[in-house]
Amino acid sequence: MDFYQHLLNAQHKNNSLLCVGLDTDPDKLPLHLRSSVDAVLEFNRRLIDATKDIVCAYKINLAFYEGAGDRAWHILHQTLASIPEELVTIGDAKRGDIGSSSEMYARTLMEDYRFTASTVSPYMGEDSVRPFIKNSAQGAFILAVTSNPGAKDFQYLKINGCPLYEQVIKRVKKWNSLHNCGLVVGATRPAELKKIRSMTADMPFLIPGIGAQGGDLELSVKYGGQRGIINASRSILYSTDPGAEAKKLRDEINGFRS
Repeated sequence: MDFYQHLLNAQHKNNSLLCVGLDTDPDKLPLHLRSSVDAVLEFNRRLIDATKDIVCAYKINLAFYEGAGDRAWHILHQTLASIPEELVTIGDAKRGDIGSSSEMYARTLMEDYRFTASTVSPYMGEDSVRPFIKNSAQGAFILAVTSNPGAKDFQYLKINGCPLYEQVIKRVKKWNSLHNCGLVVGATRPAELKKIRSMTADMPFLIPGIGAQGGDLELSVKYGGQRGIINASRSILYSTDPGAEAKKLRDEINGFRS
């Protein structure tokens, strides 16, 4: 099954465009879990169990795990093993290096952890991205317009009269021969989201920035379309009832879809 079909199946199964970001911060875990050596893993398992029938995907930001040293490999593998195979898993590491280095990064994310997709920086060009998109069953979400304040330092610089992010998108469209490329477009950039959707037809978008970052949910759904993936992390992870919070957000998204 190719990546696009896997994503569509996951969205259809749970009638959902919602992705939960498992950006699990050990310092924010419930007090009763913090003394456990497997506190992060136990927290993730409970979160997945409460939301696996509500979401289409989980995004795991590796920055929150790599600091655990030799425990990280175990935590990540066991967390991924808890996620139903029919859902999409996104390794959020924003890799992108010279070809040989990217090959090794991709091998870890796509062959060892077996993420369905990963996030990739395009700054070093095609050879830095290619290792992540050589298998049609696994995809890459390539950074286009991000939700952070510093996005405008480079992403909006004009190249031949167009902002750099548009040049990135034109390249990604050329690289998408296996139909497994997507784009990261922040929810805090609705005008850009609308423009990018007009440029890319049905390419999947990973849309962070909802919740704590103040992104516009209604416009994100409208312009993200049926292949938009709306990511929420802190607002669900640390709520008193993650399952109920995820369902509330999923239903709100679906209200805007209709």
